[in-house]
Amino acid sequence: MEASALGPARRGRRRTRAAGSLLSRAAILLFISAFLVRVPSSVGHLVRLPRGFRLTKDSVKIVGSTHFPVKVYVMLHQKSPHVLCVTQRLRNAELIDPSFQWHGPKGKIVSVENRTAQITSTGSLVFQNFEESMSGIYTCFLEYKPTVEEIVKRLQLKYAIYAYREPHYYYQFTARYHAAPCNSIYNISFEKKLIQILSKLLLDLSCEISLLKSECHHVKMQRAGLQNELFFTFSVSSLDTEKGPKPCTDHNCEPSKRLFKVGMKNWASSRQLHCAVPLEAKNLIERFFNQQVEILGRRAEQLPEIYYIEGTLQMVWINRCFPGYGMNVQQHPKCPECCVICSPGSYNPRDGIHCLQCNSSLVYGAKTCL
Repeated sequence: MEASALGPARRGRRRTRAAGSLLSRAAILLFISAFLVRVPSSVGHLVRLPRGFRLTKDSVKIVGSTHFPVKVYVMLHQKSPHVLCVTQRLRNAELIDPSFQWHGPKGKIVSVENRTAQITSTGSLVFQNFEESMSGIYTCFLEYKPTVEEIVKRLQLKYAIYAYREPHYYYQFTARYHAAPCNSIYNISFEKKLIQILSKLLLDLSCEISLLKSECHHVKMQRAGLQNELFFTFSVSSLDTEKGPKPCTDHNCEPSKRLFKVGMKNWASSRQLHCAVPLEAKNLIERFFNQQVEILGRRAEQLPEIYYIEGTLQMVWINRCFPGYGMNVQQHPKCPECCVICSPGSYNPRDGIHCLQCNSSLVYGAKTCL
């Protein structure tokens, strides 16, 4: 998780308003803030690579080792890197009459005619549309002569190939508002209005905003007595992430196109970026709340009864993996931010971030422990 607090704290004294104008004045403030947020800004934005950015698959070729199984990570439903049937030492060496034979997780020979797992003329293993069931240990048997005069040498190279998915994550926000008395119906009406405006603000991004919690509390202020405050907690997530990954052969199908509007075509066209939670949505929400502070600062009249308390907006980044997948930096140090398929002996029944131990689990991607 990554947390950030926005701005210094500032609290205004409670102003007594007429009951009929409580909601209307606060709502007007929200509407003005939402309108100003949508006005184009002349300030430039820093372009950042996605958290899980890696080299393109076409540029990656993985070599084996005679000492241990080499771990390979393939995004679900995507093309794999080239898995070579040579060691690093033999990769640039001359091999006389080489022959390659690949065996899958259950010892089954991977044939050249296989539609999903192909063997190239140089013995490389390539998956075109990697499925969960393809995860497991793959073994390549290599025979070759170093020179014409020498005898045939034989090598056995093992690879642990795992399906992985990008984590689906969301932003969780908390904010505080100066409120009407806690038993007032105006607080409830304001809560609904706030969520409606935020939803409209993010409508073009296909994002979903959900109110997780709303509470009213009496807060003792230093030298200012008691005041009523609304504590809001809401989440922002993409509508696409709950559907799971789908095969993607064209970069135009990436939902991230509408979320990360930056000119980085070289890497965007090479892999399907997970939709995740839009960075643009986060920026809009921050600007929306900051705009409320600016509007209040320019007001010559008294403050409304319900208004945002400057500096109380906080954001937390929360990662989640789909059932059957989990993160494990110790087990998968080469893919620390990937949701890697759970190995036999573990499972993940929900959208947590870790695979749990289950000795009776004998398959990859287990979602239950029987």
